[in-house]
Amino acid sequence: MIVNQAEKYGMMMAMQTPPITLFGIPNCSSVKKARQWMDEHQVLYHFHDFKKNGLDESTLDDWLTRVDWTELINRKGTTWRGLSAASQSQLCDAASAKRLMIQHPSLVKRPVVVAGQKVLVGVNPAGWASVI
Repeated sequence: MIVNQAEKYGMMMAMQTPPITLFGIPNCSSVKKARQWMDEHQVLYHFHDFKKNGLDESTLDDWLTRVDWTELINRKGTTWRGLSAASQSQLCDAASAKRLMIQHPSLVKRPVVVAGQKVLVGVNPAGWASVI
């Protein structure tokens, strides 16, 4: 589900450029922090829920041109720990990372904030402020 915050913040926020998309999972604490920060700073954003809306190859391809694959993989989460040792050992490059993230969107380190050509991964208020 994509949540449009424009009504909440009025027409002034509709003029904001570039549009921001926040990717993640609603109950993730890092995503909650990002959403709270965006709301507190009255940032117009769209929320893309990995669980409900998935993650497509073209989106990942775009991210992988802007961010190193090692930054996108969350090796600390329960999804990573739940993978077999064989699956974990196959992770060696962008192509293998992409395959795993398509199969398991929860492997993506969250949140991912996309603003124009910028892709910011993880909790990064200074980075978010620089793109609004």
